[in-house]
Amino acid sequence: MADYLPKFKPGQAVTFSASAAVTGGREVVVTGDRTVGPAGDDELAIGTAGFDAAIGEDVTVFLRGNGVHPLIAAGAIAAGDRVITAIAGKVATIGAGTKPIGIALTTAADLDVVDVLYI
Repeated sequence: MADYLPKFKPGQAVTFSASAAVTGGREVVVTGDRTVGPAGDDELAIGTAGFDAAIGEDVTVFLRGNGVHPLIAAGAIAAGDRVITAIAGKVATIGAGTKPIGIALTTAADLDVVDVLYI
């Protein structure tokens, strides 16, 4: 997914520098002063990368808050499941995780797009 926009309600967009390559439409975490990288398992994501960015490039991040976002599922997700970040900035069901970032509004299989309401 090269370019990304929130599905229903655009969130606040902030520019960061990529400390590692990020993929548009995937969750990112703060990695340093005004830098972000891909979210890993059960990390507290700050938002979704607006587009692909290489190390050192600027990237727009749509911050968590209100809004429904089409994200990539890591495994099966059912509508109504609470989701957490997963490897490579994807999202997964909360399972044993402790840092939910949203609620799935649709059902998805592995690598499908799932609509997530940020919480």
